[in-house]
Amino acid sequence: MFHLAQETEQDWWEVEALYDLCFAPGREALSSYRLRDGVAKVADLALLARDTDGILAGAIRYWPVQVGGTEALLLGPVAVHPTRQGEGLGGFLIRESLAVAKSLSWQRVILVGDVPYYSRFGFDLLPDVVMPPPTNPARVLGHELVDDAWVGVSGPVKSCAEG
Repeated sequence: MFHLAQETEQDWWEVEALYDLCFAPGREALSSYRLRDGVAKVADLALLARDTDGILAGAIRYWPVQVGGTEALLLGPVAVHPTRQGEGLGGFLIRESLAVAKSLSWQRVILVGDVPYYSRFGFDLLPDVVMPPPTNPARVLGHELVDDAWVGVSGPVKSCAEG
């Protein structure tokens, strides 16, 4: 059993330690991190899952971006502690956070990930959307929180800090 809560400033170090544990060294050198530089995460969508003892088991964050001049959410990173993997916690974080995003009137979500994993949550390839290099275009995926949210949306993904 897990308790879902919004991340606070006091959680920052613990969450960063989880991301360091779950991802390869140099994770912050990825192009998706450049889209986050100088931009605040969407606080209402920075969610943590803690077990009944209060131990951090998983975390998810979202960031605002522009895709061809249209607002979108960039999902990531999402991480589950290695001792809790295989329990469905990653899927729980994704499903719950997408529901919150929809309730907050967001329309579309983008991420860089594996189609076989993320397709189960309604993510599809976005062939007309271009992430900064060296992102593999076959890993640029989108999810519609409202019908046809990605229809007609194309072009480069840019940081909200770029204006």
